[in-house]
Amino acid sequence: MSYAIIRTGGKQFRAEPGKTLRIPSLLGDAGTAVEFNDVLIGSDGQQVRLGVPTLAGAKVTAEIVKHGLEDKIIVFKFKRRKNYARKQGHRQKFTEVRIKDITLG
Repeated sequence: MSYAIIRTGGKQFRAEPGKTLRIPSLLGDAGTAVEFNDVLIGSDGQQVRLGVPTLAGAKVTAEIVKHGLEDKIIVFKFKRRKNYARKQGHRQKFTEVRIKDITLG
């Protein structure tokens, strides 16, 4: 089974053909193809190749499935005996992509 570890949005993800990933928000409409050239580790099922820091010529091709918002988190700041309390909510944006192909170069 082939896989690759890619870096996007400051995070790392394990990409496998046919797998769907939720990554930090990207530009583009649903159905648009995207390419990830920042491949850190790649495997073709037999041999694992490590990049220093990335694999030259390797890329992962994916298709944007949808955009959305994660579940709401509550940010609550509080200092006792100081009459200080702040409550704020936040929903992080994400892009769901389906991995099409992995090329290790």
